[in-house]
Amino acid sequence: MILNIGSKNIVKIEALKETINDYKFLSDAKIITKDINSDVSEQPMTIDETVDGAINRAKASYGDCDYSIGIESGFMKVKNAKTGYMEVTVCAIHDGTDTSLGFSSCFECPPKVMKNILDKDQDLTQACNSVGLTADPKLGQAQGMIGILTKGRVKRKDYTKQAITMALIQLDNRELYN
Repeated sequence: MILNIGSKNIVKIEALKETINDYKFLSDAKIITKDINSDVSEQPMTIDETVDGAINRAKASYGDCDYSIGIESGFMKVKNAKTGYMEVTVCAIHDGTDTSLGFSSCFECPPKVMKNILDKDQDLTQACNSVGLTADPKLGQAQGMIGILTKGRVKRKDYTKQAITMALIQLDNRELYN
C-alpha cells in the first residue's frame, strides 16, 4: 500500500503517520511526500476555497499509489462568530476516481489576528507574528494557532488527525458509501 501526501509540512505528515496506525488496511502503508501547490490563496478565506485546496493537493499528488491525501487549512464564514470567521482543516483522500472529505473541529481566532488577515492581507502566521502572539515564522509547521489558543492542550497535529480520521470514514466503511 502506498499513500502519497501532497505536502512537505511535517505536521501534516506526522498526523497522517499517526492516524493510519489505527487502521489495519493502512498500518503498513508507505508514505511518499510530494511538494504540491494547493492552487488556492495562500490564506483560504472560504470553506469552498479550503476544500478546493485539499482536493487539488490530493488529485495533483495522485499517481503510482493506492490513495493520495491533500490537507488544507483555512477559514470559513460563520455569521454568529465574533469575527465572522472560524479556522478549519480539511482532508481529501483520492483513489484515482473518488474523493472523500473530512473536516477538523474549528475555532475562532482573536479579533486582532483576523483584523490583520482581513485588512492587511496577511496569512495566519504573519498575523500572529505581527500582533505579538508568537515569533515563530513556521507556526503552521509547529503547534499552530490552535496550540497557542489552547495553551498546548490541542496542537495543529491533533486537529489535522481529526480531519484525516473523518475522511477515512468512507474508506473504512466502503460498503456504506457505494
